[in-house]
Amino acid sequence: MPAKASKVTIADIAAEAGVSVPTVSKVMNGRSDVAPTTRQRVEEIIRRHGYQRRTDERYRKSNLLELMFHELESAWALEIIRGVEKVAGENGMAVVLSESQGRLRPGQSWLENVLARRPVGVIAVFSDLGADQLAKLRARDIPVVVVDPVGEPTPEMHSIGATNWQGGLTATRHLIELGHKRIAMIGGPQNVLCSRARVDGYRAALETAGLTVDPELMRHGDFHVEAGHKQMLALLALENRPTAVFAGSDLQAVGVYEAARAAGLRIPDDLSVIGFDDLPVARWVGPPLTTVRQPLQEMAAAGARMAITLAGGGDMEHHRVELATSLVVRSSTAPYTGR
Repeated sequence: MPAKASKVTIADIAAEAGVSVPTVSKVMNGRSDVAPTTRQRVEEIIRRHGYQRRTDERYRKSNLLELMFHELESAWALEIIRGVEKVAGENGMAVVLSESQGRLRPGQSWLENVLARRPVGVIAVFSDLGADQLAKLRARDIPVVVVDPVGEPTPEMHSIGATNWQGGLTATRHLIELGHKRIAMIGGPQNVLCSRARVDGYRAALETAGLTVDPELMRHGDFHVEAGHKQMLALLALENRPTAVFAGSDLQAVGVYEAARAAGLRIPDDLSVIGFDDLPVARWVGPPLTTVRQPLQEMAAAGARMAITLAGGGDMEHHRVELATSLVVRSSTAPYTGR
């Protein structure tokens, strides 16, 4: 005779099904990493006993999406926020913003706060979560999706990115087609995946065109205005300065504009400039900036949808998703006319 529902525990169900308590918990949470035959057997026993789990307040999830940045001070971050908030609103959720204060890997206090908030999922942007942090979040059934991961994502990590290599190739090829041969590259941090991919695309375009990859024309910094300004000043100090520059971000390109202005150069007559991201500022600088559009809002929205799907027990066909970049030609690039 079956035990009364009020007396049955998860341990009883696990013992009757011949599985572990965590396996029963996975079945009840709709997790996909349980064999179909095991799932069917556990679900049949649950139905037969009429078991209903008593909610433990310690693990009840809030109706929040956690959006974590390593830094928030840029128009780039605003585009990501807009994409996540759109999806959150469609699903009746709110967004909590957190920042790791410039560190690519957030600290222990961030993790403790997230576990206390019990969000539906975590969307980590341009960040590098540690294995121990990921394990603790998984233990609470809080899925993590990384947008623009810092390093190469592991096979089990869910991540969203853009076709950065193709974007770097397209940007550089555009300058080559305009007749430029002395093309400089200001990349982002050398240890960051998207930055390396853009630089690799730049190299590939030059090599395919039979042009020399000159280390003197390759510079690196962070993705902010100051880095673009500093590195462009150094490039303009060369005896044989570049006639065109591919900046690894639109914000770097703004710094390039200022360095060119200070040197008395006109864009694009004396220097062609192309950026990356297509932030709103690209349309308003003078002249409007040619750039590679990275679909930031769409990337963020895709990450939010992925987190919500995983939280609901669904599975994803692909762990890594890359959205297409595209060239946006404006007035900051022009044919090389010699000097």
